[in-house]
Amino acid sequence: MQTGQLLNKRCLIVGGTSGIGLAAARRFLEEGARLMVAGLGAAQNEELITALGPVGRYLLAACDARNPKQVDELVAFTVMLLGGLDVLYHVAGCSGRKHGDGPLHECTDDGWQATLDDNLKSVFLTNRAAVRHFRKARQPGAILNMASVLALAPSPHHFDTCAYTAAKAGIIGMSRLAAARYAADGIRVNVIAPGLIDTPMAQRAMRDDAVRKFLRTKQPLAAGPGLPEDCAGAAVLLCSDAARLITGVVLPVDGGWGVSEGQYV
Repeated sequence: MQTGQLLNKRCLIVGGTSGIGLAAARRFLEEGARLMVAGLGAAQNEELITALGPVGRYLLAACDARNPKQVDELVAFTVMLLGGLDVLYHVAGCSGRKHGDGPLHECTDDGWQATLDDNLKSVFLTNRAAVRHFRKARQPGAILNMASVLALAPSPHHFDTCAYTAAKAGIIGMSRLAAARYAADGIRVNVIAPGLIDTPMAQRAMRDDAVRKFLRTKQPLAAGPGLPEDCAGAAVLLCSDAARLITGVVLPVDGGWGVSEGQYV
């Protein structure tokens, strides 16, 4: 049901081209947002245009969120085209396994650095650019970042990636500090910490029968993986004026992961 919670809010979603970000983009449009969707390969992406459909007003921009110059240009471009910026939702991130992330004793130097660049440096850059804009414009704003339940409730039997977990924990620490520092400026900073969500990034786990069996009791509210749409509703709330007194919050959207033991085979 559409409620207009983001009516005329000028929103930027970084990493809105698939999975959780794409579901959020669709929901933001349904809620009346004026939207810029950014990500690697976002511009002229016919599949993305088809997925977003005819609902609402949106723009697409290609951006490597690990690149400071591109991030600053993206925020300036968004402000120019939308006439300002009210909301930044940073979803972009990825697994570091292909780079060499893994258990602490096996994680490579390259795996560590690449994973932190993809998942923590990128959040630092977009958040810095957004805060600079909000303060320069002397306006309130909302920032929502994407962490992971692994930063709160590790599960090394199936998900032993130290760099990814460290990056997601770093997002929480940075976001809470920013929430404290900029609350007096009317800038809210919150975090969503999803459990395992059925997205393109999670296909390794989705194809593993042992993981799927584990999730039936680890995420009992879903009896398995969550859906990208499960995070979209939480994102709308935290980015809307309904959450005007909420900042520094880390909201697990985890189907009960953090309070459930799960069963190992």
